[in-house]
Amino acid sequence: MKTLQLPFVLNWFKCQGSNANLLKGNWAKLKSTLMMGDIPNVLKQIIIYNVSKKRNCSYCAHAHGVFADSMNAMISEREDFRVTENLDSPIIPESYKVAIEVVTQAALDHQNISDEDFDKLKNAGFNLDEIQELMAQADLVNMLNTIADVSGIKIDNELLEATA
Repeated sequence: MKTLQLPFVLNWFKCQGSNANLLKGNWAKLKSTLMMGDIPNVLKQIIIYNVSKKRNCSYCAHAHGVFADSMNAMISEREDFRVTENLDSPIIPESYKVAIEVVTQAALDHQNISDEDFDKLKNAGFNLDEIQELMAQADLVNMLNTIADVSGIKIDNELLEATA
């Protein structure tokens, strides 16, 4: 709760609560991949939202959509702007759009990632460490979606209320 700055424990964590080793390992991976590094958290949340939506993982799409939209001010000062509803908006930095495209492809179809895709990220201004961090988002979202889908997690009431 403290690290994610939430007043409640997400159902994603609760579903793993009976297995301390699993929860500890998954929390460490999530925390280091999502909460640390040089890539802005809003971009990481948008990527997870986008992949989850394309994969039809309703829990992760909803949760990370709420988290991404809660950071709208990092992209636009417009009160009515919702990043999840405007992924093609000219307001979103071009580098973010490239990262969203390439990392989404990496998560959904990793066998078809090419040197050209990595060049797109370099040309968008990402250095090697940042590219590795972005590719880690592909791995993270695959884990998040798999656990959410196989566990049949219900969307947290608190997250439903956030979008109401």
